[in-house]
Amino acid sequence: MLKLRDGIVELYKKVSTSIPPDVEGALKSALPNEEDPGARDSLSEILGAIQRSRQGIRPACIDTGIPIFRVKVPRGLSHTEIRNTIRESTAIATRKVPLGPSAVDILTGENSGDNTGIGFPLVYLDEAPDDTLTVDLMLRGGDCENYGRIYSLPDETLDAGRDFSGVEKCVLDCVTKARGKGCPPYTVGIGIGATQAQVPALGVLQLFRRISDENEYQVLGELERTLLAKINELGTGPMGRGGKTTAVGVKIGITHRHPESYLVSVSLACWANRRGRLVW
Repeated sequence: MLKLRDGIVELYKKVSTSIPPDVEGALKSALPNEEDPGARDSLSEILGAIQRSRQGIRPACIDTGIPIFRVKVPRGLSHTEIRNTIRESTAIATRKVPLGPSAVDILTGENSGDNTGIGFPLVYLDEAPDDTLTVDLMLRGGDCENYGRIYSLPDETLDAGRDFSGVEKCVLDCVTKARGKGCPPYTVGIGIGATQAQVPALGVLQLFRRISDENEYQVLGELERTLLAKINELGTGPMGRGGKTTAVGVKIGITHRHPESYLVSVSLACWANRRGRLVW
């Protein structure tokens, strides 16, 4: 597992210092459409930070965030060994890249100093369909977690029923209340399903998807495009300074639900939606 460990360390370096091309491309495409001077300045500053981080091989944002892994493991490989390798890689990457230490002990308030701890980093494991080990890493800005929300429909305060119109009201409510505090332009991940334990993870996992990809369900793809347009009509704009670009992407995932439950989770990723993949 030493080669895999070293590969994950390099993945950390890549993800922390280089914004994915699809995210950077969406931000670049938004710049000519902005007429507001504050919005143009904010987008220009963001794009400048992206370029400097890549050239200087340094983190694109001072908050290197919460490491979230999604790993597809071939049958026969130990999941425990994979988790241990990720943990070891994380400690090494914290020193080597370097990453900002972000793992704080709930009991003592002390920072572990190496981004490892109870449930930290966060790792989702699935069985691979073949003999290929695929490691996806996202460095999720910690402050974004403060502005995500879970809704149970129907919601009388929003006049939101158990349908896609109700989902739309939830998403717009979440983004409106976040305003610019989560460092937009956002990528918005939405999970719709049965339980409060299920939908937040589903929403966050949508943030691994590329900006340009198409939802496997046509009706959800249409809802994603509708929501993106309506979010960008809110006027929050880049870094909350006004303008047309409050979000660059909306991604929706679903599961079946119970007849008595209809849960919606909305997760926001800041402009630095850092993610990358290692194929082993």
